Amino acid sequence: MVSTLLAVMLALFTWTTLEAAENPDGRTILARATEAHGGDSWAKVRTLKLKGQAIFWGEAGSEPTSAPNSYVMYREFDPDRQAAHGAEGKLRIIVSDHGKHLWTVGYDGETTWNDKGAIPKSEADVYWASNFGFGIIRHAFKPGFKAERLADSNVDGFATYMVRLTDPTATESVFGIDKKTHAVRMVGFLTPRGWHVRTYSGFFRPKKMPRWLQAGKVTLFYNGVKQNEVHWKQAEINVQVDQSLFSVKEQRR
Repeated sequence: MVSTLLAVMLALFTWTTLEAAENPDGRTILARATEAHGGDSWAKVRTLKLKGQAIFWGEAGSEPTSAPNSYVMYREFDPDRQAAHGAEGKLRIIVSDHGKHLWTVGYDGETTWNDKGAIPKSEADVYWASNFGFGIIRHAFKPGFKAERLADSNVDGFATYMVRLTDPTATESVFGIDKKTHAVRMVGFLTPRGWHVRTYSGFFRPKKMPRWLQAGKVTLFYNGVKQNEVHWKQAEINVQVDQSLFSVKEQRR
């Protein structure tokens, strides 16, 4: 009788443990995503340089409006980021097609600028609020952040956990985390342009950073309509970035 009781207790303990493992809470899911993408080195990345190409569509029509074969982004991250969808750190994007410069945008930590020069802060805030959003996941375990699991879903056919991450400013972002690989498959958030969703696929690991998991394809939607795709081919992590690249005074092509 004692052995039977012990067996029942062991089975109950095993079932409870498995149930907890199969029904993780939001914080646990984001912790698994962090580990899948590279752990602490991913969460505390200092700089990132990405090279690839892009495809853009207009507000209407099915044909692309442009497909530049060179899309380069330089990022310097703010380790103390608090707000999900505002400008943070430093950034520069340079877009060209077969050697012809198309456009550039930069942010030096204070001023946003493009080929025409500095952009008024009111316009810049709207621009960044419609674009920044993924990186806040790196700060999910800091004080003031809250992670809540939502109803499971799927992204591009992959079963996903859905987690709502709320930052200290009460701004919400919804992340879709692959149930098998724990890669981030999507992020969605409200912007001045409407509901914005980014999906991630084609993951690869840079040779010099084998633990780093980089999305090779990023697709951007606004209000359900696809606006552009970015296809990353190369990723360099924590490399030295020339600070002049972020400066409004820098206009080199």
